Amino acid sequence: MLQAVLGFDARMIASAFLASPDAMAKRLVRAKGKIKQAGIPFSVPDRDGLPERLDAVLSAIYAVFAEGWADPAGIDVARRGFTGEALFLARLMAELMPGEPEALGLLALMLHAEARRPARRNAAGEFVPLSEQDTALWDGGQIGEAEALLRRASTAGVFGRYQLEAAVQSPHAHRCRTGEDNWGHVLSLYDALLELSGSPVVRLNRALAIAETQGAEAALAEIEALYNDARMAEYQPYWAARAELKGKTGAYREARQCYDVAIGLERDGAVRQFLRRRQESIG
Repeated sequence: MLQAVLGFDARMIASAFLASPDAMAKRLVRAKGKIKQAGIPFSVPDRDGLPERLDAVLSAIYAVFAEGWADPAGIDVARRGFTGEALFLARLMAELMPGEPEALGLLALMLHAEARRPARRNAAGEFVPLSEQDTALWDGGQIGEAEALLRRASTAGVFGRYQLEAAVQSPHAHRCRTGEDNWGHVLSLYDALLELSGSPVVRLNRALAIAETQGAEAALAEIEALYNDARMAEYQPYWAARAELKGKTGAYREARQCYDVAIGLERDGAVRQFLRRRQESIG
C-alpha cells in the first residue's frame, strides 16, 4: 500500500516500521513475488471484506501520518502533504466503518497530534518540546473532535492500540493546559498499551513516564533493557531519551555520547539544534 498507492520508497517504509532499508527492500521484493505467484488481484473490496483488511490499512495510514509529522515545516518535497492525506484517509475509514472503535481511535490520535502543529516551532523556527509549547496555539477544535471520537469509541467496550495511544494524548494535553500532575494516569495507559502491543517504542515512552513518577534511575533501568534491541539502534528518540536520563543521573560523559548519536540520526535541522543545546547544557 505504502509503495504502490502512496509512493513511499523502501527507505521511507523502513523508517516507519523501524527496519533497515535493505531488509525492507527485500521484504517488498518478496511480497511482490508472492502477489504475482498467487495471482492476487488488485480489486476494491465490498463492505463485508473491510474488517479483515482493517489492521493493515490503519497501520499504513498511521505510517503516512508519521512521515508527514516528521516534517512539520513542510519543506521536504517527498513528505509534503502527507499529514493532510493521512487525515483524509482516516476520516474516510471512520465514515466507512463508523462502529469500528480502532478506526475512530486512529483518527482521534492523529487529530490530537495535528492540533499541536502550530506550537511545534517558535517564531525563530526553533523546535519546541511538548512541555514548553504555548497551548494557546493549539487547535481546540481538533482536540475537542478527538475527545468526542474517543468517547464514541469507548462505547464499543473493545480497546485496541490506536484507542490507547489516543487516550495517552488526553492527559498530556490536560497537563500542559492546566499544570496538573497526571503522570500516574499516563503510566497506567502505557502499561495497558505495552501489554497489548509489546512495542519497544511504547516501552521507551513508558520509561519516560516512569522518570516522572519514580525518578531517572528507575527509568534508566527500563531504557537499558532496550539497548540490545536492534530496532532502537537507529531510532533517534531512544538515544535522546537515554542521553537525558544519563545526564540526570550524573553520567555526563555517556550522556554527551548518546546525544552525539541522536544528533547524527536526526534529519530535522531544528531538532538537531535543540539536541545540541541540550548536550551543551550537561554538567
